[in-house]
Amino acid sequence: MATRPVPAKVVNSGKELGGYISTWRKLRGLTMSQVAERAGITRDTVSRLERGEVTVGLDTFLGVLRALDRLDAVVDSLDPFETDFGRARATQILPKRVRT
Repeated sequence: MATRPVPAKVVNSGKELGGYISTWRKLRGLTMSQVAERAGITRDTVSRLERGEVTVGLDTFLGVLRALDRLDAVVDSLDPFETDFGRARATQILPKRVRT
């Protein structure tokens, strides 16, 4: 099975996120090995994530965020109801009630 190419925007965003993870780890005074242990992964996987490799699984990414105490902040940042746009669209497109 052939793999599809990863868009440049995705690759660049992966590198940016990896840099942020690296910075959070350093700000917390943690080594890659400590983060790996807390996330239940290998040090090499932490390194790959910090380099921005986009093939690292979502479960791994979220586990590292949890280990860095950033998981809730990331989840909250994606909550559509925390934005004016999301709240406005929700009143337009979500049903007022659900029939049972």
